[in-house]
Amino acid sequence: MGLGRRIGDTLRLPGRRVRRLTLVLVVLAVAAAGGGAVALSAPTLLSDLGISRTASAAANIPAPVPQLVPLAGTAPTPSGTGLTSVLGPVTGGSGLGDFGGVVVDPAAPRGSGPLWQLSPDEPLVPGSTGKLLTAGAALLTLDSTERFATRVVTGATPDTVVLVGGGDPTLTALPAGQNSVYPDPARLDDLVADVKKALPNQNIRKVVIDTSAWTGPTLAEGWDPTDVPGGFVAPMVPLMLDGGRVDPTAQDGPRVDDPAEQAGVAFAKKLGLSAKAVSVGTAPPDAQDLGTALSAPVSQLVEHLMTTSDNVLAEALARRVAITRQGDPSFVGSAKETLAALSQAGFDVTGATMVDGSGLSTADRVPPRLLGALLAAAAAPSLGPDDTEFLRPIISGLPVAGGDGTLEDRFGTGVSAEGRGVVRAKTGTLTGVSSLAGVVTDVDGRLLVFAMMSNGVSPATVRPKLDTIAATLSRCGCR
Repeated sequence: MGLGRRIGDTLRLPGRRVRRLTLVLVVLAVAAAGGGAVALSAPTLLSDLGISRTASAAANIPAPVPQLVPLAGTAPTPSGTGLTSVLGPVTGGSGLGDFGGVVVDPAAPRGSGPLWQLSPDEPLVPGSTGKLLTAGAALLTLDSTERFATRVVTGATPDTVVLVGGGDPTLTALPAGQNSVYPDPARLDDLVADVKKALPNQNIRKVVIDTSAWTGPTLAEGWDPTDVPGGFVAPMVPLMLDGGRVDPTAQDGPRVDDPAEQAGVAFAKKLGLSAKAVSVGTAPPDAQDLGTALSAPVSQLVEHLMTTSDNVLAEALARRVAITRQGDPSFVGSAKETLAALSQAGFDVTGATMVDGSGLSTADRVPPRLLGALLAAAAAPSLGPDDTEFLRPIISGLPVAGGDGTLEDRFGTGVSAEGRGVVRAKTGTLTGVSSLAGVVTDVDGRLLVFAMMSNGVSPATVRPKLDTIAATLSRCGCR
């Protein structure tokens, strides 16, 4: 039975009640701690202000009122008829092209089916909502505390060190205190310090870069080569700096064509060497470790992935899934193992075809039903001691409508503005492709999952319509 089957047998996850209540308690605790600090540091504060201690009896102090409250488990569930009555007008007609969607109650027993659906089984190009599959497979396959590692080991000669790529796209040449686009990135400076400590008297003259951890082509089927200079992705190799960005602080800035070589050159320069000292090779089988730099944990990387829709990070997570499942760490192998991990966990992947891990390829196909099922599992309330939180970072990382990430500049006008701050969703956009999948709380306080996908119409036309659909759900009791 493997890990995936065990998770699939108990795939009910803790709900927002515990998360929100915990946050309230933390806020109150911090407030109490702050008050205590003032009292200790200023024992005469009350008398200095002319206030009598006896005049401020505890009975006269109003009790704090929590503003962040859990969703009521007894909130009414929308009916299919009610949802159809409000979603029909905003999903009908020809303006959405080839369209499919589902609305799911994540608190319903698994396998209950959607509350509302339209062509739920039709395989459609997902765009970046395809990252939901990668994120789900990563959290089901990997330990949430696992980290990517970049290593430096001894080379074939005493004057050589080898920089071994471990698939971490967050590695940065920026010094401590300067942030890249990634959370808590691994740093080249730490590796340099490790090497100098391990070899204090060694005259290092050569740096070899080892990219043998991954196999296959560096660009996937269905990718546009102009996406590299356009800032959407980099050639996929297991050694790079800042996801291959020219500017490590620009999320969608241009990427370099040779990310591994650029990382090697940056490392060599920090060792006082020139670019000519760098060559491509592999670490000797008997190489000794000199230093290791670690990324943020997988759970944090998944949250960042959901918020920013980082294509390189998605591909790196997919490769790690393939390696962990003993598959081929290529585009083909990673896509195969991603779907296999989801299937093993009990998800119906019928109709899904992935050729990458980011959804950047026009050859990807995913039915809305699968996106809805993944999000419903991630958002489901806790029902027992065997429940797992493995999928929770998918929900906590979703962008907030009108607030952050890829939804920061959406939900701004008309009916869609009603969804600002209420809708949280993963976006997906390619030429002729628009999708939106996430969670929303309706007017009755019921948490709903939705997945809406459109092919064949310009995103400029469809995206406002998808925003309106999600906002309509937020205004709906639909009983």
